[in-house]
Amino acid sequence: MSDVLPARVGLVMGDPCGISPELMAKLLAMPETAQAALLVIGDRRVLAAGEKVAKMSLNLPVVRKAEEAMLSAGRPIFLDLEHLDPRNITLREASAAGGAFAMANFKHGLELAKRGIVDALCFTPFNKTALRLAGNPYEDELQLAADVLGHKGSYGEFNVLEKIWNARVTSHVPLAKVSSLLSVERILDALRLTNSAMQAAGFARPRIAVAALNPHGGDGGNFGREEIDIIAPAVEKAKAMQLAVEGPFPSDTVYLRARDGKFDAVLSMFHDQGQIAIKLMGFDKGVTVLGGLPIPICTPAHGTAYEIAGQGIANPEATRQAFRIACRMGAARRLKAA
Repeated sequence: MSDVLPARVGLVMGDPCGISPELMAKLLAMPETAQAALLVIGDRRVLAAGEKVAKMSLNLPVVRKAEEAMLSAGRPIFLDLEHLDPRNITLREASAAGGAFAMANFKHGLELAKRGIVDALCFTPFNKTALRLAGNPYEDELQLAADVLGHKGSYGEFNVLEKIWNARVTSHVPLAKVSSLLSVERILDALRLTNSAMQAAGFARPRIAVAALNPHGGDGGNFGREEIDIIAPAVEKAKAMQLAVEGPFPSDTVYLRARDGKFDAVLSMFHDQGQIAIKLMGFDKGVTVLGGLPIPICTPAHGTAYEIAGQGIANPEATRQAFRIACRMGAARRLKAA
């Protein structure tokens, strides 16, 4: 339906002690923000501090309740929760106050999504140490989001670099445990989730390459049997389900295949197997997508960069890319619901 309104995107302010306020200010000054109806969630004083660092001034209407916001494309509105005076925090260090600020903003955005006020969320970087200091009981933002949204199904974290998606079977676990956590069903679940998340982002039939776990793809069993006993059988089952899946491929070359356009995504077996490749190919452009949840959630793949906070030199490109993906996925979700 061509008359469906643009995506309503909640822009969530992240850790105030790092580069998040500066990134939010820079994003809001970009012309791309006109493509969606934006609700910025945080404290106006923190954004003002970010504007000062970025050497700019934003004129945003401010509301105290989301219901007061008349959202429309090209007119960002600030939802001021009035819960942090930036004079009470210290730049460039993790703190309970900074973690509590980011967590409160995120939870508020999630609640707005549950109520149908926004179609997607995009947040500037959080810091896991700060979140823990604030009492966050979750392993990461993904688990927090799933709990607040009441989501009981599969979900996962994806790293996106322009047209390349990276998925993983295991995530924030010790490397020593990875092999014991692999199973045919778990890999198959990850492939199904990757396929559905990418379709929600506009891929009609995503081509997914599966990475091996061991050096040289296990070398026929000489360096491990996970490829023979677990990964290859999962790939065959995925093919039987009509998914466009191939592999397993040695992980030291599979990302070159994706970079060269032979695949749209790579499924890695563990966190850094894919993260290192993606970040080497484009650290300043990488995006993290929280997939499989009821709403699209995107954020820059980099962290809070405490070491450069307050200097005005933070690169906003990854934030811009995260915003663009959130807009695209949010618009598709709204169109589907119309």
